[in-house]
Amino acid sequence: VDVIQPTTMFAQFKGAKSTIFFPDDETETVENNDGQMKVSGSSAGGVDPSCNTTITITCLQQLYEIPSLTTANQTNSIGITGYLDQFANLQDLQSFYKDQRPDALNSSFKFISVNGGSNDQNLSLAGAEANLDVQFAFGLSHPISGTFYSTAGRPPFQPDAHNPTNTNEPYTDWLDYVLSHPDPPFTISTSYGDDEQTVPRDFAVRACNSFAQLGARGVSLMFSSGDFGVGDGDTNPETQQCFTNDGRNVTRFIPVFPASCPFVTSVGATQHYPEVAVTRFFSGGGFSDYFPRPSYQNEAVNKYLSDLPDNTYEGLFNRNGRGIPDVSAQGDFFRIFLGGVPKKIGGTSASAPTFAGIIAILNDDRLKNGKPPLGFLNPWLYSQGFNGLNDITVGNNGGCGTPGFSAAKGWDPVTGLGTPNTVALMGAQVD
Repeated sequence: VDVIQPTTMFAQFKGAKSTIFFPDDETETVENNDGQMKVSGSSAGGVDPSCNTTITITCLQQLYEIPSLTTANQTNSIGITGYLDQFANLQDLQSFYKDQRPDALNSSFKFISVNGGSNDQNLSLAGAEANLDVQFAFGLSHPISGTFYSTAGRPPFQPDAHNPTNTNEPYTDWLDYVLSHPDPPFTISTSYGDDEQTVPRDFAVRACNSFAQLGARGVSLMFSSGDFGVGDGDTNPETQQCFTNDGRNVTRFIPVFPASCPFVTSVGATQHYPEVAVTRFFSGGGFSDYFPRPSYQNEAVNKYLSDLPDNTYEGLFNRNGRGIPDVSAQGDFFRIFLGGVPKKIGGTSASAPTFAGIIAILNDDRLKNGKPPLGFLNPWLYSQGFNGLNDITVGNNGGCGTPGFSAAKGWDPVTGLGTPNTVALMGAQVD
């Protein structure tokens, strides 16, 4: 019943308060004398060395073999969700396009207000999260049309030690809105996430089922996996804050929701080339306490668990839970424009719109060839799509007073199945 009838959910954004990271060297060597970032075009599959310290549209095109589209299918579009008074600034977008995607100059996006969500274009109020999301998602997928949803409000909340204050966002209103309207974007990216235990379980289940409804309508949903490894990103047992909020106050890994919903595609973070798991923060990953492992994950996740030494983190995580993340993408040192100036920024908040931009391009190719959009991605990713991904085997995601999990061959709870190769993913698509 829940999957048929639009329902409700509440979530918390770690992007607004902590999933955005500004590097210590953010103001160093980020622009040339003319104000534009210079990265040479891809040569024989090469990746410019500058991409190890600054990520641009061109870097991602080189790393992931992303084509630049000259035309787009008129029925295709990509959406970005915004919460917590995060405003996507149009002036900053034009500065970004001039810097990295000059063929997109003077193009814009559709703005939709949900529940009174505002669209303040004061440059001083530009949102780091919103700007990052629209600049890279729309920049990668140009000229595919883009939509930015601004949703106002706050939902119910169950505090925990890591997040004592309600910064959750009202997914209820966004879900009700988008499910009640025809023709939602075929690709939607969300860079917000909660400690799963801070979301009332019944709301999380209903929301997850609402995400399933969107998938059934041909919508691919990307969510960032979080930036705190297996919980709080703190590897020191003396200062970690991974305690259950059920009255027992016991140490336990803390998965992230909505990334833990089995009907969305959760995106972790990598860095550098060759790629490794991100190190300046920890790629969110682990296993849901709310949602059992879906059948499409069984083979890949069981392989990882069977290779773990006996009693690894016994009692700290749910071995039967939905594994997080599904995939990953570059997630640090992204060059954006914020408040009129270039800045470097990072987080799985960067990885999700990057992966979404690629899915929008895959959908465009399908639509131009008379095929339906990809819709819910995960069954395809785990059965065939992984052949179009680069397996990441180096890195870990510490937290909760531990080193966390380690990346490994195949799926792992740090980088998922790996990072995209767009050309290979096109070849791995289903009809």
